[in-house]
Amino acid sequence: MVVGVCRLRLLFAGSGSLKSKRQGLRRIVDRLRHKFNAAVSEVADQDSWQRSAVGICVVGNDSVHVRSMLQRIVRYTEDLYVAQVIDTDVELLQYGADEPLNPLSTDAGCAGPGSDDDDVWGEDH
Repeated sequence: MVVGVCRLRLLFAGSGSLKSKRQGLRRIVDRLRHKFNAAVSEVADQDSWQRSAVGICVVGNDSVHVRSMLQRIVRYTEDLYVAQVIDTDVELLQYGADEPLNPLSTDAGCAGPGSDDDDVWGEDH
């Protein structure tokens, strides 16, 4: 399993209010969710009138496919002409192989299945 995560930093140059920015952001988020079936959410700069950061997540079986999907999402966002993409940060995480590309280890304080932290995962896991 490959998880692709992308953070887009957006500039709404013509926005003069939070309401205006949020209308444009809503158009972007809704279209990305609908067209690409991706998880999309504003992750930073919620109170800024002209800037926003959007987090996008895609899951697949092949890293080439996941990377391609994220590239298509970035191009599609740019082609909407609602906001200017000023920065892109992409990371791929691979699970189920010999070693994950960026493992979430229990040493880092992140409990996983099979750990002794029943408060996080509950008794059933």
